[in-house]
Amino acid sequence: MLSNVSFINKAFFQLASLVLAFGWCACAKKQTNVERGIQNGELYIGIGAEPAALDPHLTTGLTEYSVMLALLEGLTTLHPKTMAVEPGVAQSWVISEDRKRYTFHFDPEARWSNGDRVTPEDFIFSFKRILSPALGAPYAYMLYPMRGAEAFHRSQSIDFGSVGVSAPDAHTLVIELESPTPYFLNMLSHNTWWPVHPPTILEHGAITDRISKWTKPGKFIGNGPFILERWRLNNGISVVRNPHYRKHSKVGLNGIHFLPIAVQSEERAFRAGHLHLTSSVPIHRIDWYRKNHPERLRFDTALGVYYYMLNTKSGPLADTRVRQALAYSINREDLTKHILRAGQKPAYHFTPPNTGGYQARARLPYDPQLARKRLAEAGFPDGKEFPKLQLLFNTSESHRTLAVAIQQIWKRELGIDIELHNQEWKAYLATRQSGNFDILRAAWYGDYDDPNTFLSLGESRNGNNHTNWHDPHYDALIKKAAKETDPVARMELFQEAEAILIEALPVIPIYFYVTSRLIHPAVKGWYPSLLDNHPYQAIQLKK
Repeated sequence: MLSNVSFINKAFFQLASLVLAFGWCACAKKQTNVERGIQNGELYIGIGAEPAALDPHLTTGLTEYSVMLALLEGLTTLHPKTMAVEPGVAQSWVISEDRKRYTFHFDPEARWSNGDRVTPEDFIFSFKRILSPALGAPYAYMLYPMRGAEAFHRSQSIDFGSVGVSAPDAHTLVIELESPTPYFLNMLSHNTWWPVHPPTILEHGAITDRISKWTKPGKFIGNGPFILERWRLNNGISVVRNPHYRKHSKVGLNGIHFLPIAVQSEERAFRAGHLHLTSSVPIHRIDWYRKNHPERLRFDTALGVYYYMLNTKSGPLADTRVRQALAYSINREDLTKHILRAGQKPAYHFTPPNTGGYQARARLPYDPQLARKRLAEAGFPDGKEFPKLQLLFNTSESHRTLAVAIQQIWKRELGIDIELHNQEWKAYLATRQSGNFDILRAAWYGDYDDPNTFLSLGESRNGNNHTNWHDPHYDALIKKAAKETDPVARMELFQEAEAILIEALPVIPIYFYVTSRLIHPAVKGWYPSLLDNHPYQAIQLKK
């Protein structure tokens, strides 16, 4: 899942609008958001940027996921502390002996926020929607383990009836797989497998309409613990407790306010008592919190990689030797130790360590001399006649700080000039999707604890692969790994695929993530999570 930490240049004006929106006033001594939130059971959380959308079948970012997690729920959920699979809409399930057929029995208390019962047919409708080619869902490949799903998604003529999902009765859903998939139950907690409310979708357009009013307040019908109450552009999203949620009595909050405050302003808002939680911590403030308020500073290991995506379609980046030169010249140890300073680990391969028990053997060298040799072999000795390329990142002080450091490395070690350019989150996503970039800052958090969630990004037809890099052998390895039942042999297929990726370098891994946040002591139930997944029904505010 895409990760974003955004710093908006007009942060002052954005913060001022939030002040007006939430009634903060410096001229009178009033309760802060934090005080009022603790009193009323309402969480104020910074999300760093304005969500691009709230459609679970179209979004790809953590920003959007952090909001949708309050509004929708899949067949399974994840335990807030252990991340173990737990019942969601499905209160129980039976797995066939060959592990290719899953029979889900629905919780009779599962309801949509308008009181309608959540049915197996709702899920069938939703699976058909995300897999329909006309919708253009970038994450549709997440459903490929289901029998016939990939064939339907890639064809304009195959009937959906050939896909392995059925409802034998009003309380049972059966999903058949192409092959045993060890992480399948975990996948079901991901937003791509979440249901949408069919009558609401169709009331506002066709099943495959990408632009629709169904996600607006007053129209959004969800089945999660909260209901969408308000969404003001660049101002905030507010949700309130859903009285029809299947475990309504166990929800610890009465509401949540998601505020798209930029990271620099987020930290100031936290100090002023306007936020219980931030999305990140500005690099230059980390040491201050370590010294003065270590109890409010949280660093959690995360299953995520920060990397640069290279457009290999044309120009010098189409040459593997140029991509290797860029990758080999970066001193990741210095970057993580002296620039980032939050415990991030240098990334010499793409898949984070111990992802589903997998440890990549492939390694990127740090070798500026070899980097210069590769660049010379590509026809650019000492960087001579190398065209000026652009490095694009979504607006964020931390992204800029790192980009400036790498820009200087490439100038010093390779003699090449790279121009830096930033865009706000929505514009950045559109540019990424269009492929109109040279080098692009990117990040990926695992959707489940398995190397496939990272290495499948390199597949030619993966909806989140915007590098224009294609390798038939790599594709075949990932496809073979999906069907391999022997766990040792499966991991070896991933090792072979990762070696190809690290040799070809359509992506340059920089570091492995550690999430950094500021958290008020009153917030309870926000546990460390490798997947950065925090079910809101488990969170409480206590003095």
